[in-house]
Amino acid sequence: MADSPAKKGRWQAVRHGARRVDEATPDSRDRAVDALRACAILGVVLGHWLVTALVAHDGGLYTASPLGRMPWLAPISWIFQTLAVFFLVGGHVATKSLASARARGLTYGQWLRARLGRLARPVLALLCLWAVVAAGLLLTGAPAGTVHTLVKLALSPLWFLLVLAALTAATPLVARLHPLWPLAVVLHVDVLRFGLHLGPSWLGWANLPAGWLVPYTLGAAWTRGELDTRRAGRVLLVSGTTATVGLVCCAGYPAAMVGVPGAAISNLDPPTLAAVTFGLAQCGLALLLRDRLRRAMRRPLPWAAVATVNLSAMTIFLWHQTALMATTAATLRAGRLPGLHTAPDGPAWIAARLGWLPVFALVLTVCWGAFRSHEQGGGRRRVRGRLVRRRRVRERRSRVVRVHRGVGWIAQAGRQGRRGRVARVGHANGAVGGEDTGAVPRVPRGHRV
Repeated sequence: MADSPAKKGRWQAVRHGARRVDEATPDSRDRAVDALRACAILGVVLGHWLVTALVAHDGGLYTASPLGRMPWLAPISWIFQTLAVFFLVGGHVATKSLASARARGLTYGQWLRARLGRLARPVLALLCLWAVVAAGLLLTGAPAGTVHTLVKLALSPLWFLLVLAALTAATPLVARLHPLWPLAVVLHVDVLRFGLHLGPSWLGWANLPAGWLVPYTLGAAWTRGELDTRRAGRVLLVSGTTATVGLVCCAGYPAAMVGVPGAAISNLDPPTLAAVTFGLAQCGLALLLRDRLRRAMRRPLPWAAVATVNLSAMTIFLWHQTALMATTAATLRAGRLPGLHTAPDGPAWIAARLGWLPVFALVLTVCWGAFRSHEQGGGRRRVRGRLVRRRRVRERRSRVVRVHRGVGWIAQAGRQGRRGRVARVGHANGAVGGEDTGAVPRVPRGHRV
């Protein structure tokens, strides 16, 4: 019972902080967009933590996936492979931001530098740290294969940011592009690769920009108002789901929507037609959930959580694999721990890995505290300044209200005073001159009442 006042105080502090974040958010902000972005980022993070294993063997580490030995876990990838939603939100936000920048008189170059600068700062921090770590491991005699595995895993999120940066730079060109055009490119590339077995080996990489351009252009269509109806979301969800099921069941595409080490075909490296149609279904579901998310984000606590994730979205995305590897490396001396250093070969490994997720989250929180400043920049100052401005506005309004109330009280008191004096004069006249008719008597000029 002694801890209950302290817990109550912490809870009140959390609620107070959430209210401050809620008050600092402009009324014009579409909170559903931020909620979708947060869900997409957290989905990727949890998905990687669940399907990425670093197995200790012969003094080194190599990567493995539970999807290789347990293919019945493929539905996990359907839940946590949410990159299409992120590109949907990215296309919507970029086209909307570009239109706003042009309205303010900014040039395309100024807008692009601001957008890419937010991506470059956290990336530079990641590259600098891992350059030092890799050099230190090699100098201390770590196996080159282990260092290669760790660096490749740590830098694997960068491919996503490279594609996002390229699409952001191309926003003026693709803002009016219909999503069917890049979808047709993916279709033709896959027909040549898997149907006719023609073309060079690098042909599949044409799907890397084309495949993610599909949800990006859907985001631009969202900005234009073409996806505002629920019918648009239902069409995307139904058609995307139907096409994905057909491709997996009848065309030989893998059921897992992520890459599996050792698999002949990867749906994600580079993206296949099945991954793109699956992304269409995800985008349709995201569009259908917009109204519910807006209602949920009206409450301060959920909105504060979403806003926190969005302020550090790139930090969370870039450092989540580092958190996994730091936990794995730091516990190597304790032996082969289940779910961390052992091969993912059965349900017992899954149960053990679920127990490690809070540890990964704790290490990621440490990384977030150390490197979030590289992403947020002046974000805190902007939020604090917005809070101060809003507080000043409320204070000015309250002073105006007090002044108006004071004027009202004075006027009311003056009216009551005049009425009282008039009544007394009328009563006196009626008593002296005869009957009181209720008419206001005339007071001679120069006399005080």
